[in-house]
Amino acid sequence: MGTRLLARDVLWDIAATQHGFVTAQQATSAGIDKHALQMLIQRGTLERAAYGVYRFPRYPVGEHDNLALAVLWTRVPEAALSHETALDVYSISDINPNRIHLTVGTHRRFRRSGGQVYVVHYQDLRPVQLGWWQEIPTVTPLTAIQQCLSYGTPAYLLRQAIERGQAQGYLKTSERDALSQELENRT
Repeated sequence: MGTRLLARDVLWDIAATQHGFVTAQQATSAGIDKHALQMLIQRGTLERAAYGVYRFPRYPVGEHDNLALAVLWTRVPEAALSHETALDVYSISDINPNRIHLTVGTHRRFRRSGGQVYVVHYQDLRPVQLGWWQEIPTVTPLTAIQQCLSYGTPAYLLRQAIERGQAQGYLKTSERDALSQELENRT
């Protein structure tokens, strides 16, 4: 006779890889019904962080929880930090975006509230354009710079991102040269 894991333990294992957060969709996928999820919320084991996103309050608070929450807020598997936010987290530019930039697939649309601090971009990203930063899905530095070229990020910040990106090993010399040329063509 096998032992069945408690719902909170199953969700904790998921949340441990997501800065203490878990979504209702992930709970359902793990075989936890809505009633069990509501019981965990009522008992204070979980607290609501955003619509459909919950957090274990006993999980240590981290510096980048707001970024992990932003990706989970979308409730879509392909969501990733992108554009100016990605430049900021990789520390390849002195940019300081006032909103969190996220990219989701072109077939997605959002009508939910709570996203006033987010800028959602629609682009179908290839696996090679995605990476991880602090256990949070994030576009690669190359992709972030390309996105910012189209987005209209100031040229001096992009020059800085290109140079620092190459110096820190995120960009190959040929990629740096191509991005620099694209930036010059834009201005």
